Amino acid sequence: MKIKYEFSNKLWQHSSSGGWCFVPLPERFAEEIRETMKWQEEGWGRLKVTAKIDNIEWKTAIWFDTKMNTYLLPIKAVIRTRGNLEIGKNIDVVILV
Repeated sequence: MKIKYEFSNKLWQHSSSGGWCFVPLPERFAEEIRETMKWQEEGWGRLKVTAKIDNIEWKTAIWFDTKMNTYLLPIKAVIRTRGNLEIGKNIDVVILV
């Protein structure tokens, strides 16, 4: 059985050259996920999920970031293009863990 999390947060880009784009999960969701599913994490805090933004759904993973104390959902360029997503704008996200 998968657990559904719905949230809205800003899409941001890492400052490195060609940096990845991410949406951070709310910390309260990250706490719950870590408490119940940390045992399923793979290397570097990676946890497989299904993500959905509008009508775009894809299999991916969230990564736990110790500096931000939450999971980050990477948003690849193809998803940003298909969803017309802009850096710095709030987007509505659903993840199934």
